Amino acid sequence: MEQFKLFDDTEHLLLPEHLMEYNAGFFDKKESDHYLNTFLETITWQQTKLMMYDKEVVTPRLCAWFGDPPIRKDDRRVPTPWTDELWAIKTKVEAHTGMTFNGVLLNYYRDGNDSVAWHSDKDTIPGLKTEIASVSFGQARNFDFRNKENHRQQHSLELGNGSLLLMKGDLQKYWEHRIAKSMKTMKARINLTFRKVLY
Repeated sequence: MEQFKLFDDTEHLLLPEHLMEYNAGFFDKKESDHYLNTFLETITWQQTKLMMYDKEVVTPRLCAWFGDPPIRKDDRRVPTPWTDELWAIKTKVEAHTGMTFNGVLLNYYRDGNDSVAWHSDKDTIPGLKTEIASVSFGQARNFDFRNKENHRQQHSLELGNGSLLLMKGDLQKYWEHRIAKSMKTMKARINLTFRKVLY
């Protein structure tokens, strides 16, 4: 697979700013370790099931959904109310990005066997671009993304402890991404993806 250069010689991201923005140390190590341990101890994690090729499969990671109360009372995906920690992270992310988010999906990758397959995120309010702020705590994992129409055009970005990756609207339209399984020994990683969705 052909890998394209992602950073220049001064470690600036080469992808256009309208697609992606990466901040390696958005949270310092003390903050990041605190959030990781807090979420490991306090979140009620669930392993979801989905249909693939007419077969029910269990997702290879644990998840949790938090956010504002749903607009419609009959909505089946009712989020858990914000915790103090999640609200504090959201507030900092919104102040930096100038965006607002009403929900966050937490993914818990327990070790190198946990992963998420190639996909693009579609949760959004109709008519708006899907802009997602992704915060990572714990084990650094490679975030792979590839062009939907040319899979040979592929990049990989290591998302470290305390990092913030802002995925902007057109990235979801033209690119897909994954966290692949790893043969290396991996510790716990928790990823938060802040979204603006319509319940």
